[in-house]
Amino acid sequence: MPLLVPRGRIIRRSMTCLCLTHSLTQTHNPFPYSLHNNRNSLFQFFSAILRPSIRPFSANFKGGPTLSASSSALMANFNADSVTYLTQREAAEIDETLMGPLGFSVDQLMELAGLSVAASISEVYKPTEHGRVLTICGPGNNGGDGLVAARHLHHFGYKPFVCYPKRTPKPLYSGLVTQLEALSIPFLSVEELPLDLSNDFDILVDAMFGFSFHGSPRPPFDDLIQRLVSLHDNDQIDKKRPVIVSVDIPSGWHVEEGDVDSTGIKPDMLVSLTAPKLGAKKFGGPHHFLGGRFVPPAIAEKYKLVLPPYPGTSMCVRIGKPPQIDISALRENYISPEFLEEQVEADPINQFRKWFDDAMAAGLKEPNAMALSTVGKDGQPSSRMVLLKGLDKDGFVWYTNYESRKARELSENPRASLLFYWDGLNRSVRVEGPVQKVSDEESEQYFHSRPRGSQIGAIVSKQSTVVPGRHVLYQEYKELEQKYADGSMIPRPNWGGYRLTPQLFEFWQGQKSRLHDRWLHPRL
Repeated sequence: MPLLVPRGRIIRRSMTCLCLTHSLTQTHNPFPYSLHNNRNSLFQFFSAILRPSIRPFSANFKGGPTLSASSSALMANFNADSVTYLTQREAAEIDETLMGPLGFSVDQLMELAGLSVAASISEVYKPTEHGRVLTICGPGNNGGDGLVAARHLHHFGYKPFVCYPKRTPKPLYSGLVTQLEALSIPFLSVEELPLDLSNDFDILVDAMFGFSFHGSPRPPFDDLIQRLVSLHDNDQIDKKRPVIVSVDIPSGWHVEEGDVDSTGIKPDMLVSLTAPKLGAKKFGGPHHFLGGRFVPPAIAEKYKLVLPPYPGTSMCVRIGKPPQIDISALRENYISPEFLEEQVEADPINQFRKWFDDAMAAGLKEPNAMALSTVGKDGQPSSRMVLLKGLDKDGFVWYTNYESRKARELSENPRASLLFYWDGLNRSVRVEGPVQKVSDEESEQYFHSRPRGSQIGAIVSKQSTVVPGRHVLYQEYKELEQKYADGSMIPRPNWGGYRLTPQLFEFWQGQKSRLHDRWLHPRL
């Protein structure tokens, strides 16, 4: 990818990929709904407002996005401090309007709400690290959101469980239960839940009570809420705590005043629906998302809603910036299986293959990505990410431009170090050794096995050189694309492979309290 430098210059770097992208415009806003489903005098009131056709967003809409701007530009210019927070009454009114004159059904809104919750979770917590999800559902629409979210999380690759102690005897809810049972998603009773939820689950979804709830929680929800509260009270450094995700409003909080006495649930993520409620101002967790994109302009204008624009086709958007983190406090207490000496393969190449296969089976993104470190004659080290493209008894193979900085440094000092890191498995492998170019025949064969677009990109991308701007790359790419449009062979530029012959391996696996596994193996 290019690196922008002063005066409009661009330096081409390794792992170049020429990407042609486009942006999508904002066309919708978030949606709401609640336990209310009665039609009252609000029907006549909003019918008067909505009698003209619903207008699209325009530049004249106060506080709203425009259709002409890209979503990324809108996000960059959006002031997070201007977000609208709804009172309980306003949230209820909007709900009634959506399910009244606007013609939405509760199951439509519930489906989109649950999808928004699942999408928000997947933005932050990946199934490879937070796969086991317990969704605790209440008897109302908030619980229905949780049921829908569990279904989507299943399809997103998570392993959901559901605790639904007070089932609502209505076709909508029984249908959701049937859908989950058809996916073999386990339903757990309160009695079946472990007293300490830390050991069995990675994510706890609080979908017990929404903004329309009044009064104090009754059994068994009072006990379930206290179990979530106790997770923070009993937080231990050497014990991984499941994250808590609350739907619309943390259960037990006052809708407008929040966690009044600071004894309630302290979620790590809050997914607000329609617009955040006033109580969400007291949310102190790191991840606040807005779910759905469903508010028509008439409602937005009536309540003067100012909401962040959704990126692309996403069903969720972060409210505010990601949290500022104290870097010195960042730490992970790794939990890994034992890596015993008697389990290690005698040949480190075979041990690498074994771990690489584990990374592939775990579905990790680009498990063949590796940091390549080289040192030139000036003694200055440099590192960059490249992709492993071959592995055999002779070593590790990657491909690059022979005129790049790394190629120059390898010609001056033909030794290098590779580093693989597989975060989802708490593992890394370091490999050191001498480097030499692969044969021209091997480079030719691999070059012409690549997609034609990548072959052209290798010609256009003169790595580590300065170009006037990206438009030059696009123009040259377009010219070469037309030149070889007849399917004729694209000549390989000064580009090819390198092979590192391993002389030293270090296998590392994270363990509790920094007592990591580390196995150093010279290869003779």
